[in-house]
Amino acid sequence: MSSNARHVPVMLQRCLDMLAPALTEPGAVVVDCTLGAGGHSEALLKTFPDARLVALDRDPTALELAGERLKPYGERATLVRAVYHELPEVLERLGIPKVQGILFDLGVSSMQLDEAGRGFAYAQDAPLDMRMDQTTGISAAEVLNTYAPGDLVRILRAYGEEKQARRIVEAIVRERAAEPFTNSARLVDVIREALPQAAKRHGGNPAKRTFQALRIEVNAELASVEAAIPAAVAALAVGGRIAVLSYQSLEDRIVKQVFAAGAASTAPPGLPVVPERYQPRLKLLTRGAELPTEEEVAENRRAAPARLRGAERIREDIR
Repeated sequence: MSSNARHVPVMLQRCLDMLAPALTEPGAVVVDCTLGAGGHSEALLKTFPDARLVALDRDPTALELAGERLKPYGERATLVRAVYHELPEVLERLGIPKVQGILFDLGVSSMQLDEAGRGFAYAQDAPLDMRMDQTTGISAAEVLNTYAPGDLVRILRAYGEEKQARRIVEAIVRERAAEPFTNSARLVDVIREALPQAAKRHGGNPAKRTFQALRIEVNAELASVEAAIPAAVAALAVGGRIAVLSYQSLEDRIVKQVFAAGAASTAPPGLPVVPERYQPRLKLLTRGAELPTEEEVAENRRAAPARLRGAERIREDIR
């Protein structure tokens, strides 16, 4: 299936509208930090014909498919294999000191969810891999089969916000002693059997929190987001804008904190006049996080948990 056919970009028009004021001048540079199947990138290139795109992804398959999709735009699109927290190094290599627009579409891409062999989706049986870049790092199966029980409990609680973490881990440890985990269907069955009936009545598939936690651990996602969002803000030119789509509370909390800190004065209390170096660097473009409309969810059901936040750079850092 082509990347075009299987990817409907989440909250696309709102992302474009949010970035638009910063991308009207010829030579503007916009960075898609999470290229995926290329839907957002293609829309950016179409909508802003004078802009140059730099797009990042750690997944070689995504880069290949999106590269075909974006081939008509020629040298306007530069695709780079990198994790989004590596943005400063990427821009330095390309000789780009500042950019006018940045977009993040965090989490696992639609393309990866749809790829049966990747093991991201709990709704279909597949090898328990979950690596966004399958050429490096450890798989979800290795995490399940080798981590100490205490570490597994910590991961499920911290990254999946799973209240039944200890009960699930006890079942996993029993099962892996008999036979190591290799496929997702068996893990889903073990989780389902381990949970009390009351815990299975609400919140959708009972395995989703465990799968989220494993994916975050395998790809070091939260550490990457914690480094990437401040780096992206620092890369913005004055007047530049950043839009971030998050899909779970842990990511959204990081984005909220970075934006709030940038939009606040750092002046000591009681100063009659606030010096320039203490003035806010950012202006918030959203009041809280914007949620998808019913129409946006109907167009793409994966938009349902999305949270959109945006900010504009209004001042340089002054040391």
